Amino acid sequence: MRRIIAALASAGLAAMLAVTSAAAETVEALQARIDDRQIAVYLHKPDGSGPFPVLVLSHGSPRDAAGRAEFGKGTLAAVARHFTARGVMVAVPIRRGYGTDDGAWAEGYGACDRAEFHRAGLTSARDIRAALDAVLSRPDADQRRVVLMGVSAGGWGSLAAASQSVPGLLGVVNFAGGRGSLKAGEVCSPDALVSAAGRYGSGSRVPQLWLYSSNDRFFGPEIAGRLHRAFQEAGGRAEFVAAPPFGEDGHRYIRAIDQWRGKVDGFLATIGFTGRR
Repeated sequence: MRRIIAALASAGLAAMLAVTSAAAETVEALQARIDDRQIAVYLHKPDGSGPFPVLVLSHGSPRDAAGRAEFGKGTLAAVARHFTARGVMVAVPIRRGYGTDDGAWAEGYGACDRAEFHRAGLTSARDIRAALDAVLSRPDADQRRVVLMGVSAGGWGSLAAASQSVPGLLGVVNFAGGRGSLKAGEVCSPDALVSAAGRYGSGSRVPQLWLYSSNDRFFGPEIAGRLHRAFQEAGGRAEFVAAPPFGEDGHRYIRAIDQWRGKVDGFLATIGFTGRR
């Protein structure tokens, strides 16, 4: 009986600590400017005064255009909380054409048979950089410790951004990055997508971690492997993780925090991106 009571007490304490940790996070709504437009940036800030390392966490792009309106304050919030609990400040930009933004979608890649994936990624990168610049102007942001992380189109945009000069950038974490998925097993102009990955690799100067689930229904193992090889052969440095299946579609593997936390947190530690110790 005493053991049962002790176990219940321990579980209760763990739950209380988890609630306390979550409550310590604050979320601020910022604005970042790209030319004559502004985008919303949701800044998840840990408790304390900082300066905090900065992680820019970028969302994907649904196949259905109507789904772009669904992005907002809750986007990738659980992933952000994983990092704020570790003393990291997380910026989640809602890129042009997503959420409540009523301007034109900026990330189109043109016709499927001659897709311009390199250009599309650089367009996403502009939004990512604008969000980062807005955050780094704050006194509670550590300008020397920056990581870009994204999923799907957000992962692709993070690769594009890292192919350019980014202040304080230590590394990139790419979950299922890519563009042009039409349906499971079918991608627009796959050779063009692979070529663009190589161009990003030639400009990359920081270590990267790539995670693709084996049952990803946007970018399966064959195209994911081709992207990684092209990136590496062009000079990029990226560790590839063939992640296990997740649910009905591994493209959502970023939600499997308990599965990837050890690998991702370990990678971040090796590049010197740490918050609370």
